[in-house]
Amino acid sequence: MPEINYIAVVVAALIPNVLGAIYFGPLLGKQWLRSLNFTTDDMKGRNEALIYGSALLLSFIVSFFLKFIMELTHKEVGQNGELVFGSFHTFGHGALHGAGLATGFVIPVIICLGLFQKSKGSNILINSLFWLLCFSIMGGILDAWS
Repeated sequence: MPEINYIAVVVAALIPNVLGAIYFGPLLGKQWLRSLNFTTDDMKGRNEALIYGSALLLSFIVSFFLKFIMELTHKEVGQNGELVFGSFHTFGHGALHGAGLATGFVIPVIICLGLFQKSKGSNILINSLFWLLCFSIMGGILDAWS
């Protein structure tokens, strides 16, 4: 079983919420709402505690499994033939792993859902880029902070 730094997992799990506040707020908030045919009034009356609490819990799950998968790809065979976990623990290397996993798993799911839900291309692009950024930063944190 690979060794996992749970503090790094918790810190990385904060990335989607923190980045999302900027990305879906002042950076691309208006474009995102327009891509959904929503207004700011449509966003009122939601259960924010449930939404952000669930998002944080799910981000923790994503962070844990991102770290777990990254560590599994870092395996080597030691001199005695035992399986050794750990190599190339840098931010850039982890960001590459995160970007690869987002590109291979997350973005195709977003595109597929978007096509079936008849989402606008701008919405698919905004969401795909967001998760690519999240996975890259999370991967970087998780790999560098081993």
